[in-house]
Amino acid sequence: MRRMTQMSPILWWVRREMRLSDNPALAAACATGRPVIPVVIHDAALTDLGAAAKWRMGEGLKVFAGALADVGSRLILRRGPALAVLRDLLAETGAGGVIWTRAYDPDSVARDTEIKAALKQAGVEAQSLAGHLLYEPWTVQTGTGGFYRVYTPFWKAVRDREIADPLAAPARIPAPDTWPASDHLDDWNLGAAMRRGAGVLAAHARVGERAAQDRLAQFAAGPIADYAQARDLPARDATSRMSEHLTLGEISPRACWHAGQGALARGLPGAETFLKELVWREFAWHLMWHTPHIATASWRPEWEDFPWSTDAHSPQVTAWKQGRTGIEFVDAAMREMYVTGTMHNRGRMIVASYLTKHLMSHWRIGQQWFADHLTDWDPASNAMGWQWAAGSGPDAAPYFRVFNPVSQLVKFDPTRAYADAWIAEGRRRPAATALAYFDAVPRAWGLSPDMAYPDPVVTAEDGRKRALAAYQSHREQA
Repeated sequence: MRRMTQMSPILWWVRREMRLSDNPALAAACATGRPVIPVVIHDAALTDLGAAAKWRMGEGLKVFAGALADVGSRLILRRGPALAVLRDLLAETGAGGVIWTRAYDPDSVARDTEIKAALKQAGVEAQSLAGHLLYEPWTVQTGTGGFYRVYTPFWKAVRDREIADPLAAPARIPAPDTWPASDHLDDWNLGAAMRRGAGVLAAHARVGERAAQDRLAQFAAGPIADYAQARDLPARDATSRMSEHLTLGEISPRACWHAGQGALARGLPGAETFLKELVWREFAWHLMWHTPHIATASWRPEWEDFPWSTDAHSPQVTAWKQGRTGIEFVDAAMREMYVTGTMHNRGRMIVASYLTKHLMSHWRIGQQWFADHLTDWDPASNAMGWQWAAGSGPDAAPYFRVFNPVSQLVKFDPTRAYADAWIAEGRRRPAATALAYFDAVPRAWGLSPDMAYPDPVVTAEDGRKRALAAYQSHREQA
């Protein structure tokens, strides 16, 4: 049994909660009065991140390290398997406990379960707390005690739940007398895979807790009023842009929920839609917890044998990846992702529908491509979103929903402002954002703004007919 004293330090294992306010794990550690040592571990979970997400993690860690310094603390960086790193730090610092915020994806659950058991066996305090979600996935149950498979009943089950007020940030974090050695963040080189694209992304990223709080306040003070309608207009800056902050824990979902509730109390009509979007994220994690296969296999088992193409390098899929399909809404959205690291939600639906239905390509191809190129990548939302679009996920009427990307652009971008912002070919004076795409993508693609814009690889009408025929045939066989 490990000997502990009342003043032995606590290791605060930081994963995706790079904030000081409303951080239950940090608050619990500080409440003990014992020294707190914040630790970030470069283990397989970080190594396996896609290029854009890893770059964004590195930027977030830089800002978070500064925030810790402001309250008398510092960030300790170590590389290696998480359990081995924690054991080393426990031995070096004399710490008697480890505390962290729970994760809910299958790989993290397996890792954390093993670590907690090993630490407790060694006599070390090991505690995991909520903080990444509004509701722990196992606390939302149907009337028969099962989990929800459809969003609307899930929303009705949680919309009136009491959500605790956000916790205040600590004025100071108790520090140890001696700090353990730390890696240098620059040596981790988390942006290496981005190459020249990193500089393009940096112009659009707003990083850190303070940026997240400012962004939320600005949204709740104005744009949230028109959110229900304006969120579908990709040319307008009408969304909260909280996704990159939520996935890295730079802001808490409770802070977002209470901002939405405050706007609702002020009579702003778009607030309820914003709250529903927060709960959509919760629903994605609810499904990942209860049906972890959603991350890698069709959520509906009967869709496993659907005849999607799995060729990730076909000419049509390559055109989709490059934003050169000849379908402006698809191409504009893909290019927005390369330049900003994010994509408008209406665009995400369009590009996903086009890949899985018009091009009849497997949703896993798109899921993995997004994982590599989104700075706001979230494993649950990404998996559920792709399966919802493909028809294999939690959708009450999936097979006949085939978005027409041409009419969708006419409806949601009638002045073509969004298309013009991201597509340079054929424009006499291309927008700076459209030109930035050519600086962001690999030189090996050989693209330039003076190229001719391509004809559609699959037209909207031909793709729809093919998709409906394939879906109907599969439905009849099933």
